[in-house]
Amino acid sequence: MTAAPPELLTDEYQLAMAGSYLLQGIADDPTVFELTIRSLPPERGYLLVAGLESAVGYLTGLRFSKESLAYLQRAGICTGDTCRALAELRFDGDLDAVPEGTVAFAGEPLLRVSGRRIVCQLVESFLLNQVCFQTLVASKAARMVAAAGGRPLVDFGFRRAHGAEAGLWAARSAWIAGFAGTATVAAGQRFGIPTSGTMAHSYVLAFPSEVEAFRAFLRDWPERSTLLIDTYEPLAGTRAAAEAARLEGVTPQAVRIDSGELGKVARGVRAILDDAGLGATRIVASGDLDEYRIAELVAAGAPIDGYGLGTRLVTSYDVPALVGAYKLTQSAGRPVMKTSAEKLTLPGAHQVFRSGGEDVIGLEEETLPGVPLLRPVLRAGALVEQLPALDEIRARAAAELAALPPDVRAIQHPATLPPRLSPQLTELRESLIR
Repeated sequence: MTAAPPELLTDEYQLAMAGSYLLQGIADDPTVFELTIRSLPPERGYLLVAGLESAVGYLTGLRFSKESLAYLQRAGICTGDTCRALAELRFDGDLDAVPEGTVAFAGEPLLRVSGRRIVCQLVESFLLNQVCFQTLVASKAARMVAAAGGRPLVDFGFRRAHGAEAGLWAARSAWIAGFAGTATVAAGQRFGIPTSGTMAHSYVLAFPSEVEAFRAFLRDWPERSTLLIDTYEPLAGTRAAAEAARLEGVTPQAVRIDSGELGKVARGVRAILDDAGLGATRIVASGDLDEYRIAELVAAGAPIDGYGLGTRLVTSYDVPALVGAYKLTQSAGRPVMKTSAEKLTLPGAHQVFRSGGEDVIGLEEETLPGVPLLRPVLRAGALVEQLPALDEIRARAAAELAALPPDVRAIQHPATLPPRLSPQLTELRESLIR
């Protein structure tokens, strides 16, 4: 199956509104839309922003192909006049964004999209899809990294991701958050993330015994051999690994435990390895782990040197979605806002100023103390400058996370740092409500 045309990765109502904007003569009105996360999910004190690179790729490449336009007209989604307008449509607006790898909080604009009404409206669905998902996984991964206390983590989640592209973006988000690598080969090729792998139970079952399986693997991969030791019983598997290492004269890089009472099993495994002179062989654990279980194992002193994270990483198992919103904040030069219950929005175009551990949301034209978080990315549809390399984004994330207060980084019952509004923005909001 070929990939879906990016221009059709949208909701039908976006195209219905586009057609009506054209008929009403307001399609080219200047507008501002902003993307925010309405509220932090349970057990989250912060967000780690990701997704800007894919958002920029979509905006700069936005085109409606002849095939897509023919489908829209054939399906009755767009009229011929709308299709003719879409054929010429490009993203020719401005994009300001919080850089990837930045810590952010609920209610703060992560993207500000400015330009013609028709084009800023049409891009809503894709931007929400990319920024919310990648920020969700990056935030989950950052918690796992914190729980591991410096022990390396590897993304094992591709097979459990909700689609192939989701698996790739999840691997990238985890790398930004501080993971040591991924098992997904395409993520290594596409993003330059180090890849890592072990073996499956099926490999062990392909041989008459564990010793023979391990000997074969050590011979074939002497420099990067991680042996899966719990196909039958982990302590017996560890003895088999030690025997294979003795016979081949190769020290396994690591052994992996994928089931059982991991803390107890790891202690037994460590003792067997040490007795066999394999003190350099590390223990890696996997099997439906998350930050809560990792924190328990670390606190209990389990001799586990690294972890493989799968399902609970790429699906953000306990919090499977962020409540993102992409709302019109300025229309044809006038500030606008929603006042519906629990979905109140802020009027006008905004900037977030960070100073001394506090964020203040002000109007774009204000000059307030602190560092502005929203930075120019696109102007008239063109990049202001090249996007940062992935390792630069990763370094920013490490610095931002390290600067957070410990109670905000806490795995359970974290505090948070909600932004406050500038007096000028507060007055504007109150005047519109009145």
